[in-house]
Amino acid sequence: MNKRFIGFIAATLVSGAAFGVEVPASVDARKCKADYPKASLLNEEQGAVTMAFLVSPGGDVLDSKVEKSSGYKNLDKAALKALTSCKFKPGTRDGAVAQTWTKVDYVWSL
Repeated sequence: MNKRFIGFIAATLVSGAAFGVEVPASVDARKCKADYPKASLLNEEQGAVTMAFLVSPGGDVLDSKVEKSSGYKNLDKAALKALTSCKFKPGTRDGAVAQTWTKVDYVWSL
């Protein structure tokens, strides 16, 4: 291997350590079931919604938003409401518990 290439790898590894390592918050979606909206059941609506949650160091949701819709407002709202009320496992930054954003996909299927 050429010395310039090895130097580049070493410099990259060292400089990467200067940036904080962040592990996002997580939630067990199986324990956080959303109720299927009645109108969505009647209309046989299905889909996946991707949401983002800002989680406090205590595991509470501080902010939430839909990043990618299921295509049905009722399903999006129900998933967002259910997961916002869930307790999350807090994320970490540089090994310490911290406020972090995390993404969650919720799939609605009949």
